[in-house]
Amino acid sequence: MIPDLHGFGPALLAGTLMTIQLALASLALGLVLGLLGALAKTSPLKPLQWLGGAYSTLVRGVPELLWVLLIYYGTVSLMRGLADLLGMESLELSAFAAGTIALGLCFGAYATEVFRGAILAIPKGHREAGLALGMSAPRILWRLILPQMWRIALPGLGNLFMILMKDTALVSVIGLEELMRRSQIAVTASKEPFTFYMVAALIYLGLTIFAMIGLHFLEQRASRGFVRSAA
Repeated sequence: MIPDLHGFGPALLAGTLMTIQLALASLALGLVLGLLGALAKTSPLKPLQWLGGAYSTLVRGVPELLWVLLIYYGTVSLMRGLADLLGMESLELSAFAAGTIALGLCFGAYATEVFRGAILAIPKGHREAGLALGMSAPRILWRLILPQMWRIALPGLGNLFMILMKDTALVSVIGLEELMRRSQIAVTASKEPFTFYMVAALIYLGLTIFAMIGLHFLEQRASRGFVRSAA
């Protein structure tokens, strides 16, 4: 039985596409922040260790919804003040940009710990072997550490991405018309909350299944060389 969407099908499709865009943009930002945070926490330099630890602790200690609200409304006030200072009419940060920053910041804080654990799981002898071969520190990181770290961290990162996909619904509170926001608009117009929230739930479930299939493919690809060497 196909539910009657009262003409809101295209709107829900547009919201789904916005959800995917927001999730992928936040993922890209979060991976960069997570890698930088992990490198800082595993650095021999104490200031970098403190900086990485402060980032992961502070961000993980505050709910994601609050980060969305703080970044959106905080940047709105900041940009208004900057516009007044520069004599401009207005400077605005879009809801999409604010949501990407907030979700990417939160994803990066959790990814920091995943990457950190993966880095610590790599035997120190691999770095020593690279140094013995005359490799520079950046080359050791790029050719020896990162490929192994990626394989170890991938399952944890996949779980975080599943959470991130659903956390995109939080951005509806600042007006971004992603899937949850479109569903709320449809509910208000049609007075059928169960229908549209159930359709939204099925769409989120479908996105999660596709993400799981993609993650399985990436895990197999990342483990190919490891499996052959183990055999």
